[in-house]
Amino acid sequence: MVRNSAVYSLFRSSWAIMPIVLLASAALHNAAQMSGQNAPGPPPAQIEQTSHGFRATAGREVLTVTACTDSVIHVVATPEPSASATPRPWMLDAQQSCPGVPFTFAQDSKAASMKTAQLEVIIDIERGSLTFRTTRGEGLLNEGPSMPRTYEPVELNGDHTYRVTDRFSPSITEALYGLGQHQSGMFNYRGATVELGQNNTDVAIPLLISSKGYGLMWNTAALTWFDNRFPLEMKLSSIAGKSIDYYFLYGPEIDTVLHEYRRMTGHAPLLPKWAYGFFQSKDRYVSLDEIREIAGRYRQEHIPLDAMVQDWFWWKTEGDPIFNSNYHDVSQDLDALHKENVHTMISVWGLLDPESETYKVLDAKNELVSGAHVYDATNPEARDIYWERLPGKLLTQGWDAFWLDSAEPEEYWPHMGDAILSSRQLAIGNGAEFTNVFPLLHTLGVQDNWKAQNKSKRVFLLTRSAFLGQQRVGATVWSGDVYGTYWGLSHQVPAGLNFALSGYPYWTTDIGGYWPPHENPLSDPAFQELYARWFEYGTFCPIFRTHGHRPHNELWIFDRVEPVLVSYDKLRYRLMPYIYSLAWKVTSEDYTIQRPLVMDWRTDPKTWNLGDQFMFGPAILVNPVLKADATKRSVYLPAAAAWYDFWTGKSLTGGEEIEADAPLDRMPLFVRAGSILPLGPQIEYATQDPGGPLELRIYRGSDGKFELYEDAGDGYEYLQGEHSIIPLRWDDRSSILTIGARQGAFPGIIEHRKFRVVLVGEGRGAGADATSTPNAEIDYDGKEVQTSIQ
Repeated sequence: MVRNSAVYSLFRSSWAIMPIVLLASAALHNAAQMSGQNAPGPPPAQIEQTSHGFRATAGREVLTVTACTDSVIHVVATPEPSASATPRPWMLDAQQSCPGVPFTFAQDSKAASMKTAQLEVIIDIERGSLTFRTTRGEGLLNEGPSMPRTYEPVELNGDHTYRVTDRFSPSITEALYGLGQHQSGMFNYRGATVELGQNNTDVAIPLLISSKGYGLMWNTAALTWFDNRFPLEMKLSSIAGKSIDYYFLYGPEIDTVLHEYRRMTGHAPLLPKWAYGFFQSKDRYVSLDEIREIAGRYRQEHIPLDAMVQDWFWWKTEGDPIFNSNYHDVSQDLDALHKENVHTMISVWGLLDPESETYKVLDAKNELVSGAHVYDATNPEARDIYWERLPGKLLTQGWDAFWLDSAEPEEYWPHMGDAILSSRQLAIGNGAEFTNVFPLLHTLGVQDNWKAQNKSKRVFLLTRSAFLGQQRVGATVWSGDVYGTYWGLSHQVPAGLNFALSGYPYWTTDIGGYWPPHENPLSDPAFQELYARWFEYGTFCPIFRTHGHRPHNELWIFDRVEPVLVSYDKLRYRLMPYIYSLAWKVTSEDYTIQRPLVMDWRTDPKTWNLGDQFMFGPAILVNPVLKADATKRSVYLPAAAAWYDFWTGKSLTGGEEIEADAPLDRMPLFVRAGSILPLGPQIEYATQDPGGPLELRIYRGSDGKFELYEDAGDGYEYLQGEHSIIPLRWDDRSSILTIGARQGAFPGIIEHRKFRVVLVGEGRGAGADATSTPNAEIDYDGKEVQTSIQ
């Protein structure tokens, strides 16, 4: 009874108590019920309105609720009033991330509430739990009614901190997404447990998206678990923190939720135009002579290509910018590749050899991660030293991009790097609280130094890990060293879609997988078929890239399926006007290119568990083939006025499931009615023939619009307005196409354009090839043109 009395006293002192206390208090509650007494409860909260929301105090816990915007609420709960603020380098400054908006406040004896123009937040004074709903009364999310927030005092890495947990009650009809990239094969995370810790193939981004139209950003870099094993309870738990800190974001459309997230943490920059073309890579090319030979063959055979990749072990000592003896005049070789319109990316690691000069300099300044061969990217000075001694010198040679491998980070090769910072102290603070932040600060340091050194080249980075806010860096994430099997392929599709729902628009995979299924995959017809299927899928990823641990990896090596590969490569380049225009929407509107169906059909429950189909932009429904020897696959066509088979032009009804033909050379693709799909001429690199005729395919059945974006293709002048937009509008009833007046200009703009307009129908305007007889040809000089298309 003495122990129970002590527990009771602690229970009375705060809403927030240790998990062991929860068990004890439950026993007290049961004992009180058996004796006919009322169970003890927490003291009533003391509520006060603040300039940006309200504050609630009960015992030691202080809960602050802030109205950041009409659709974003910030919640911070601390287990002690004097808790100091923890740095949040992924957030933009407070004026951008949480400027504050007008709200109304009300309180009675049971509850207090705050209303913005879109949201209402209610606190139960007795229980301390929060309820989020729209101002129309639509329920969105509730914290658990019984002890929602708990704090367990712990000592980690010599510091006193807390294990923190918040419990929520999701609704019975709700699907949950995001959380970064994981390899379980799951798309909808209802009923699942997900660890959020950086590792090769596993990316931790604590942004949760609901089909109900809200998002929850768990505002910490600590190692965290999402736990919905018990369907009525959703827990978010972190191993360390001075507070429980999260943002509630409301759409209701998912695009709006992601827009709010990027408004708080940063908008995605436009990548160089060449980065939307094809990347040729393998583990590994051993010299620039080899790279030049491969690039030369692509050009000789007129196979589209934009980038060649130099993977690891080009160095004499890892960490120093000194090439081994296989490399001769690096700058001269890069210049020769540039003359062939081939760009180059080189692998640069944060993992350093202790024999390298870079390591020694950082070690002398105590700017390495303790017990690891990694520089401390949370230290601004260390980021600058790393840049100056390694990637900065390579950029001067003429390299166009950096592959920042091992960005979780790994502590030494071949360790896989599973959340290694959790057991160390960092410059920013306790690694237990900053376990997942390394990839953001690593890539951010490289981007910021790059832009300070050379603004004529847009930043392009490739990395296999990411965190909150990293979309504001010019970095694409790839899914890591995955298996080259159908299992591996089928798991990448939902992984990538959840990554897109985590607010990060640029993502790719190793086409064909990294690890081969056996020693001789290239001679195996089954592997060549897998490679073709993966290549078809990769054509419709935001970044189009092949890589793998194979002796050769060029398209002609896969001789049994080479025609299929080349045809999809050429299709990617015909789509370049469409893709580059969507890239502008990513930057200007916080758009998402690779779109799970739940984004555009959020209220259709049939889309909630579809993690193997997606929209590529607003027009194209992509349906990867994920099984061996398949010649058909099931496809759900969501509600639309009509869908058109891209390959045949045949019209189909929306809202139905079909069996689509899927021979090896044909991944099922469908185009939504009302789409205006701009296709360019057949080119071999992204910036070739900028003035070539554009084919506008119009898919009848609904009105349509599209904005065709153009700029110089590189540099940052586009941010100062040096770009142009040509608005396209289709009136389906009158069959009139309007090409609006061009908006904006830039040096090198194509003043006069030819548009070839095609009304798509069965056998017409179908497939990847240009249509020989368009319905109309329009000469455009920048002024508005209206044309009746018959």
